[in-house]
Amino acid sequence: MPSSILYNGPIYTLDPALPRAQALGIRDGRVAAVGSEGKVQAAMGGRAEPINLRGRAVIPALTDAHVHLVGYALARRDLRLDGLADYDDVLRRVGDAAHQLAAGEWLLGGGWDHTLWGGRWPRAADLDALTPGRPALLVRKDGHSAWANSRALELAGIDDTTPDPPGGTIGREKKRATGILLETAIDLVRAHIPPTTQAQRLDALRAACVEAHSYGMAGAHIPSSLAAGDSASVLRDLQALRARGHLGLRCLVHLGLDALDHALELGLRSGFGDRWLRLGAVKMFADGSLGSETAEMLSHYEGRRHLGAATMDTESLNAAVERALAGGIAVAIHAIGDAANRRVLDAIEYALLGQEGDSDAAGSQRAARDSSAIPNRIEHCQIVHPDDIPRFAALGVIASMQPIHATSDMDMAEQLWGDRCASAYAWHALQEAGATLAFGSDAPVEPLNPWFGIHAAVTRQRRDGTPPGGWRPEQRVDITSALRGFTAGPAVAAGAAHEQGTLVPGALADLAVLSADPFKIDPAELHAVTSELTMIEGEVVWTRP
Repeated sequence: MPSSILYNGPIYTLDPALPRAQALGIRDGRVAAVGSEGKVQAAMGGRAEPINLRGRAVIPALTDAHVHLVGYALARRDLRLDGLADYDDVLRRVGDAAHQLAAGEWLLGGGWDHTLWGGRWPRAADLDALTPGRPALLVRKDGHSAWANSRALELAGIDDTTPDPPGGTIGREKKRATGILLETAIDLVRAHIPPTTQAQRLDALRAACVEAHSYGMAGAHIPSSLAAGDSASVLRDLQALRARGHLGLRCLVHLGLDALDHALELGLRSGFGDRWLRLGAVKMFADGSLGSETAEMLSHYEGRRHLGAATMDTESLNAAVERALAGGIAVAIHAIGDAANRRVLDAIEYALLGQEGDSDAAGSQRAARDSSAIPNRIEHCQIVHPDDIPRFAALGVIASMQPIHATSDMDMAEQLWGDRCASAYAWHALQEAGATLAFGSDAPVEPLNPWFGIHAAVTRQRRDGTPPGGWRPEQRVDITSALRGFTAGPAVAAGAAHEQGTLVPGALADLAVLSADPFKIDPAELHAVTSELTMIEGEVVWTRP
């Protein structure tokens, strides 16, 4: 493996002890020296390939701390309806896509957002005229509801009298099924979609990794979805890529709750694996989503008389968390609403400390926590009651958040949560309270590009500059914090802070040479930054053509 020296450009290490350097030396895939050009040249002994940065900035390679990588890879090939604000445009796109498919082939895709066209939920009947003779399933942008046509409902055996499945809802109007499916009800249709082959999935994954490299990414944390068996399928695919030498990203994979008992029986623990493919936590779902109005809230939605929905009751949640932590497996729990976040924090606290007066239980849970390099985490944390914000740091819980959600959802959040939005997407407040932030995209819910998230975190604005001054700007973070959210934060969350997330001697030489200096450009332009060159362990995996 050749040695190299990067020089003639700012090296942003994200190490508080030496945040900026003139040069960086790489040997055997790791950072060998960092500092002045003279210091690095001397340390490398003059036998390293020089890489002239020509003034371009270097940062540690980025990691997406929450991306459904296989789902995103496959979604790149399906119909996308993201950002369409005119329902007629949606229908035109659907009709055009259906026309290009072979007879009887499923129309799959998603990304639609009914709040953009006035809040009216779509209907199966709207799809039927555009998809004659074929089933169709289009998943909403948040992944928690889906729009099916009559043929898909028929294949799934769903009619007006079909009972709601546990944890899901079949949308109805005047007791008639509308074609909208929420949460686990989507699986009733998914079960009838012809499976993709592994070869198709691996091809899609390789292409997605190349896209990730173009943004300066080197890692991904991959949560399971609600679909049964999802984490097992993802893990098999990633292992196949790893065996072929084609796994282009460092992957931390979370198990689904359906795999917990099997993992415990096998004695698996969080952190099992290597620096390319590791076992993270067990993923659970405490509630639904904002857009589907299934995020579980402490008080009613604005103008509504409901509190959202819990997808796991408190007793089941507490028991699952306690069982996982006792077995040395951390938890990563989806929680959007303030009630869901509180219940998850309560469950983790209960499992870590044991029941009051039960010193043996408390001791065993603390031992389980301390023996694992992977911390517990809450996924999304989209609205947290102010009283609960300090509890993240107190309990060592990672706040795994997606900044792009704030700018995508702000209008809907104001409509449904009102003044409570003061503690929504509260990156600054959580950071000030001592929590570790790990940022991601939630792709395919949002675009994979991490610079969209960095821009949102710093500006609280959409990419068109709205709203002026940013939405709830007191929750913005600075550029250093935003970058750490995609570097050092995910490294802590993966139990890998000793060798990832910063450019310090001994760290893995994962880095990106950028098209613009994020510390010097107008924050409004951050979304346009790309990688000119991406290295993983000192090997170039991407150069911009």
